[in-house]
Formats: sequence, structure tokens, C-alpha cells
Amino acid sequence: MTDLKMTAAERTEFLADNHVAIIAIERGNKPPLTVPIWYRVDEAGDIEIWTELGSMKERFIRAAGRFSLAVQQETTPYRYVSVGGPASIREDIPREGVLPIVRRYVSDEEMEEYLDANYTDKAVLITMRPEVWNSADYSKE
Repeated sequence: MTDLKMTAAERTEFLADNHVAIIAIERGNKPPLTVPIWYRVDEAGDIEIWTELGSMKERFIRAAGRFSLAVQQETTPYRYVSVGGPASIREDIPREGVLPIVRRYVSDEEMEEYLDANYTDKAVLITMRPEVWNSADYSKE
């Protein structure tokens, strides 16, 4: 049987592509919160997301101390990476602090309008240090 797992370099390259992730966050005795989210991989290889102080994502990550992300390619050959690990939360993020994430998804022409509509002074950046990886690249078959 062919080994479909991606190498560390392949995972990093895949996550650097422009994908929307699905975040999964524990929440007590309920099923995990799972929603789409924008992300980026920072210079250290950590996963960074932007949300608002008091949002469900922020509250549940703060309580759980960790989260997971799944990123997939929806066309053949199918590929995916899922990653999980402990999280840290930084509050009082200035508008410029969210730009590295937003730039992955919004054009320069639309940036100011997008930030005017979506950025608030409640912005938090949440960083996950990857500990657990799963991946598959079906082009390896």
C-alpha cells in the first residue's frame, strides 16, 4: 500500500497555499464547534487566526487551551492536512496586526473597505503551536 502521508515540507507548502480552514474547538459536553476560518502560518510554523474577544471561538479556545484545523483541496488529486495543538491568545491587536491573515484572502483594492467593515478594537490573534499532524496526498497513489 502506498504511503499517502505528506512530509513536513509538503505540509508546510500545502498550508501556505490559499485555503479556507475548518476549525474544531472542544466545548464541554457538546460536540466541538466547527466552522470555516481564515488562517496563516507564521514565520515560526505556528498557525494564526483572527477573531474577536468574546466570540464563541475565542471563549471556547480560551477554555480548552487548544484547537485543531483541517484544510483540504476539493479537487483531484485530493489532499488534506489536519493539525492540532495548544493555543495562546493575544488581545489588543491593532488593525495592522490582522493584515498578514487578511492579505491572504482579500485583494489590495478591497483591503480598506474589508477592514472598515470587519476590524474592531476587540480583535484577538490566536496562535496554535502544532503538535499533532495528519495528512494525505492522493497524488502519491
